[in-house]
Amino acid sequence: MTLALDREIVYPESDGQPMADNTEQFKWIVLLKENLECLFAQDKNVFIAGDLLWYPVEGKPEIAAAPDVMAALGRPKGKRKSYRQWEENDQPPDVVFEILSPSNTFREMTKKLKFYDHYGVGEYYVYDPEKNELTALERRDGELTVIEEVDNWVSPRLEIRFELTPETLNVYYPDGRPFLSTVQLAEQAEQEKLRAEREKLRAEAEKARADLAETENQRLKALLAAAGIVAE
Repeated sequence: MTLALDREIVYPESDGQPMADNTEQFKWIVLLKENLECLFAQDKNVFIAGDLLWYPVEGKPEIAAAPDVMAALGRPKGKRKSYRQWEENDQPPDVVFEILSPSNTFREMTKKLKFYDHYGVGEYYVYDPEKNELTALERRDGELTVIEEVDNWVSPRLEIRFELTPETLNVYYPDGRPFLSTVQLAEQAEQEKLRAEREKLRAEAEKARADLAETENQRLKALLAAAGIVAE
């Protein structure tokens, strides 16, 4: 039945909208998506996506949303043209992120909230980089409910922590490491590489000193033996 429907009904792979309206919005989308990929890199059953169309109802391609970032826990990694819920054990995304841009309207965001609430999203986060405002909602008693104290809020499903400073939003891994940009991750990797190289050189120098000391010790023993002196 599903295969027959898929042949008759087209589920577009794009909503015709740009992924981001500006560099700041794009930066945040990439930051969240890539760090969540890193967080769950070893878990084959966590699917992370950015700007991917989600179809919650089979046979109704007009009912769709493309969250900036989404995480589906318990769903296998892999390529997808879209997230078709009926092919995902009927599981909606567990966590959804939206990054605001000046073009987002109140009506549009209200519509998104109603969509995510109706179709079962477990956690919903909206961040406005321009105003540095974070809104967090968690499903409680069957509906998305606003979290009043969002600073230092820990996501129940992702276990990441959100920290609002006067300047920006910081996000932390469960072990306390901060979410970093691709450039920052590359710089960190380079620093770790340099530290490893310095440690290797230090170890090699220590070994060389030890080998030299042992060689000198053996030479002295040989001289003493040649002189008929027995070393104590």
